[in-house]
Amino acid sequence: MEVAGWRKSSHSTASGECVEVADMESGALIRDSKQPELGHLSFVSGEWSLFLASVKL
Repeated sequence: MEVAGWRKSSHSTASGECVEVADMESGALIRDSKQPELGHLSFVSGEWSLFLASVKL
């Protein structure tokens, strides 16, 4: 699986508590920016849309 590029959340803190997101054609990936070697969570497009809607409340 090829990842286009990771970007930090705009809500990341200055103390380094960050999540990174990689947009994929089929959805998105998220990971802890401090420990990227631990892997990522995958969301298909519908799941990602629901996740974003719920955290924006």
